[in-house]
Amino acid sequence: MQDMADSQSELSRIHLDTLYQVSQVLSASQGLREILDGVLRVLHEASGMHRGMVSLLDPASGELMVGAAHDGVPERLQKVRYRPGEGVLGAILAQPETVVVRCIADEPRFLDRTGLYAPELPFIGVPIRAGDERPVGVLAAQPARADEALLGERARFLEMVANLLAQSVRRAWEVERERRALTDERDRLRREVRGGYHLDNVAGHSKAMRRVFDQVRQVAKWHTTVLIRGETGTGKELIAHAIHYNSSRANGPFIKLNCAALPDNLLESELFGHEKGAFTGAVAQRKGRFEQADGGTLFLDEIGEISPAFQVKLLRVLQEGEFERVGGNRTLNVDVRVIAATHRHLEEAVERGDFREDLYYRLNVMPIQIPALRHRSEDIPDLARFLVEKLARAQGRPLEITDGAIRTLMRHDWPGNVRELENCLERAAIMSETGSIDLDAIHLTGLEERLPLTRRQEPETRVDLDDPSLDERERVIAALERAGWVQAKAARLLGMTPRQIAYRIQTLKIHVRQI
Repeated sequence: MQDMADSQSELSRIHLDTLYQVSQVLSASQGLREILDGVLRVLHEASGMHRGMVSLLDPASGELMVGAAHDGVPERLQKVRYRPGEGVLGAILAQPETVVVRCIADEPRFLDRTGLYAPELPFIGVPIRAGDERPVGVLAAQPARADEALLGERARFLEMVANLLAQSVRRAWEVERERRALTDERDRLRREVRGGYHLDNVAGHSKAMRRVFDQVRQVAKWHTTVLIRGETGTGKELIAHAIHYNSSRANGPFIKLNCAALPDNLLESELFGHEKGAFTGAVAQRKGRFEQADGGTLFLDEIGEISPAFQVKLLRVLQEGEFERVGGNRTLNVDVRVIAATHRHLEEAVERGDFREDLYYRLNVMPIQIPALRHRSEDIPDLARFLVEKLARAQGRPLEITDGAIRTLMRHDWPGNVRELENCLERAAIMSETGSIDLDAIHLTGLEERLPLTRRQEPETRVDLDDPSLDERERVIAALERAGWVQAKAARLLGMTPRQIAYRIQTLKIHVRQI
């Protein structure tokens, strides 16, 4: 009797020490597989519970699969599955209750699919469950000795370990669900972004833009360096996105940097990264844009603004594909496709000595010239409607633009190109209470006052006064423009008296220009 009490006391001490070691494993920041392996190792070495195995529930199929086993999970165990109620482990999942078998070979439900267990030894299996929910798995092991009197103690001990494991398994599942949800959301956004930059969705049907689209389709097939050229506001970044998302690198990162926004010292750190302590404020190692873009595309906007000193460093990366972080001595290699953009005339900069000729030729492998908006006014209707739809989504209300407003937009030179057009439409949308961007809304933006005289007087821009699609305000404005804003002459064109046209100008709130 005393011997039994001593044995139980010793076993309790062993179990207490084992639980402490198990808690240390669980508190370490590591993945679920490392936690399970660590707990089974502690059970084997500290408590005499050998051949430990954790089988986890597959939420998709509802079956048990081997998650961890002492000394690892060989390939044959990775295929083992148990349906609820099937075998000893399946019975524990279906019950769910602890199962204690004095000799596993005598258990009729024992299937021995894993080949792990010693047939002459006892077997203990306990459900792993968090609260009253369905078990998330089964923990099983064999005592090293067939001491039947202590099996109950060992079973209660294994239940304690299973309770500790349950929270780790549940947390791991939650993390995996969140990771999968984030991955799905990332993939959805990537597909959405890629679809948004499909060339069919880029507004523009003029001959000049069709040529640009043809060039994009061709260059997207290769990893060639591209130089996008055009005035500010023409949409160079949009074309860079289109090249990336229509290329084989579409699933890789698209990283961009405005070279004009940073001085040389910061530009070097931004592009190449820096090591900890490389300069004051460098409290940690930081990857640069080239490393971030590895496997994808790096878009360098305003490339014509970098200094001659920095041009040498950039040339080396473009030629060799290698660089060192600021403050580092380890050479890094990257696989990056570079797309650069500039509004400057680089050829003149090369002649002046402001831009290195060798860097110019390295960048200018495949030049794409984006035409100014004033050279493709036939694209303005499509662009305007596209931008109005975009504004409608941003403002959360329906918006539309009238034909008269579009005709007015087509008479402007747009020195700020598409960006200026977008800003103008946003102002007009703000000023429109009804959601209709008409001539009144355009007038409130001040655009009509900035129309150049030459554009107002060009014969090809004159509007047919008998056009039935014109409203009264548009017809009066068209007549005034044709008459050089002489009211008496405009009245004759419309078959009105000077008093009548003066009344129309007042009631229609037409701003009379002095020419």
